[in-house]
Amino acid sequence: MDKSSRYKGKDDENIKNEQLDQFRVKNTGKKLTTNEGLKVANAEHTLKAGDRGPVLMEDFHFFQKQMHFDTERIPERVVHARGFGVHGEFETYKSMKQYTRAGFLQKPGTKTPVFVRFSTVQGGKGSKDTARDIRGFATKFYTEEGNYDMLGLQFPIFVLFDAFKFVDSQHALKPEPHNDMPTASAAHDNFWDFVANNQESAHFVMWAMSDRAIPRSWRMMEGFAINTFRFVNEQGKSTFVRFHWKPVLGVHSLLMEEAQFIGGIDPDYHRRDIRDAIERGAYPEFELGVQMIDEEDEFKFSFDVLDPTKIWPEEIIPVDIIGKMTLNKNVDNFFAETEQSAFDVTNLVPGINFSNDPILQGRTFTYKITQQHRLGGSNYPDLPINRSLCPFHNNQRDSFMRYRIDVDQTNYFKNSIANNTPGPTKPEEGGFVHYPEKVEGRKVKASSESFKDIYSHARLFWNSMSTVEKQHIIEAFSFELVKVKRESVRQQVVDMFVNVDKEMATIIADNVGVNPPTGNHVPVTASSPAVSQANTAHYPHTLKVGVLIGNGFNGPEVKSVLETLEQNGVFIEIVSEKLGMVTGADGTTLKVDETFVSTHNVLYDALYIVGGLTDNQANFNNYVASFISGAYKHYKPIGIASDASSYLKGSENNNLAGVVFATNNQNFGKDFVAAITKRRFWDRT
Repeated sequence: MDKSSRYKGKDDENIKNEQLDQFRVKNTGKKLTTNEGLKVANAEHTLKAGDRGPVLMEDFHFFQKQMHFDTERIPERVVHARGFGVHGEFETYKSMKQYTRAGFLQKPGTKTPVFVRFSTVQGGKGSKDTARDIRGFATKFYTEEGNYDMLGLQFPIFVLFDAFKFVDSQHALKPEPHNDMPTASAAHDNFWDFVANNQESAHFVMWAMSDRAIPRSWRMMEGFAINTFRFVNEQGKSTFVRFHWKPVLGVHSLLMEEAQFIGGIDPDYHRRDIRDAIERGAYPEFELGVQMIDEEDEFKFSFDVLDPTKIWPEEIIPVDIIGKMTLNKNVDNFFAETEQSAFDVTNLVPGINFSNDPILQGRTFTYKITQQHRLGGSNYPDLPINRSLCPFHNNQRDSFMRYRIDVDQTNYFKNSIANNTPGPTKPEEGGFVHYPEKVEGRKVKASSESFKDIYSHARLFWNSMSTVEKQHIIEAFSFELVKVKRESVRQQVVDMFVNVDKEMATIIADNVGVNPPTGNHVPVTASSPAVSQANTAHYPHTLKVGVLIGNGFNGPEVKSVLETLEQNGVFIEIVSEKLGMVTGADGTTLKVDETFVSTHNVLYDALYIVGGLTDNQANFNNYVASFISGAYKHYKPIGIASDASSYLKGSENNNLAGVVFATNNQNFGKDFVAAITKRRFWDRT
């Protein structure tokens, strides 16, 4: 497709930024005015009848300011209320012309601007980032053929296989209606009662109780478009497709206790993490992968390829990497860009189409209704963040906040006055057409029998987990179910999940005070190593190391270690007793970023213990010991400078796995980076 003349000769990745530049306004250095431009002479006082008299209604400056403030809030999203958006670009690695006519996937090297919104589901806008929750991964591609929205989660599956019960699932997940609690948590009676009585949720719940539900960072979180779509090529041939976002840094998680602590210490942890990374130039990268199945092979597998509660195991249907997304710009204004961004699963481009996935079919109208409710009317696609890059022409008119001025006399089709324009585009010239699938059957309110094997993939997921991951799943189930007040609900859940694994369910039953389940798990021995985080990539880049330090440190040694960390892309924060500078024995100075009381060990991926001298040595040493204890408990790497060996010593009760000492170690920097790269030392005692 040719670009419009407006964009010819410009780099594709800069086009959206240039479009947004038209709407960016700098107020710094300007005079204060009303919304209409009238200059304000007094911005501190209301107009009164005497300096102690009543406020006068004629003070329109004050009333305009107050009225605007009183109406600043718009309805938050019913789900995915808490979110954060960033800009970037997508570059195609290889031509997909054989499978799809989508323009942005035709040529290697094609770059397309994108906007991505990460979010949580259960909590409201003011909840914490690190809740055990479902996370949204919504991507808007500003293509030359119109906007394409790829909506996904950090899980590859959905909680149900019929859209009719989606509202029920969300009502059950949200805070209980009689007390509006708990916030950002599924640990309550309603959710688990729903699970036990809608057991197709078993596979999804296994993912939600796994480490996948508490990512270390959005930058280290996989994304999946969940549903089965179609690629359609120029010849009209259809191929089933599922989309995956693979983080270049690998898939990594927090521990449950870390996530809970961080939620209180820094509820903005994930948004701060991605914003800081972009500001430092450590741009998050995700490779786009596709799993494809020829339409003629639709019934070849042991699972239904249209079932949204089942994965397509990567060992059976490989993921083909076709491009990379780089997130390289933070938003300038959260409300105007992130909060007003509107995504819609029906924002498609030619060559990408729907399948009969029942959840996908059920999502085709709900987004538009939600966005019209939130953003005040049907003109929300014309907001700057949502506006397409390609020209758009239609007969939609009026409604709330219409600022486009259409000068045509006609606003209908067909017409003779405007020679039948705007009119349709032929498919061969880029017009979108729905895939002409042949459909037969009686109208029924039912689900396919092929969907009703609800435990095989839940069992496959369990089989795929490492020993540590299995233990974490048991701990998560136990934590959630202990919060459930009704013993009958706890018993139902345990009796349900015996179908996934008997030993797991029996341990959970003992932990939550109900009878051990009878029966046994389904006889599935298959596994999918791709879903285990034990098999993910490990890099030290952008991991954060807290450097605990005081005055009098060994300058050459510390400087060498910090240089090694920086050369390997590790983020460093200097932590001491107070802000200012710390000075080494040789005069080396370091600027303190955080104090012991303003940060916490859970905010770091590793610690470098340097120690030193302060005015209150006992207090300093106690803080260092507390940080070490927390990091050690959470299996994190700890580097010990040669002057700090007294802070941590081995004994017959621990093996100090992952603790690297600088004393008599010429390779300390390299060894410490290797430990940071590994991240966790599960064999630590």
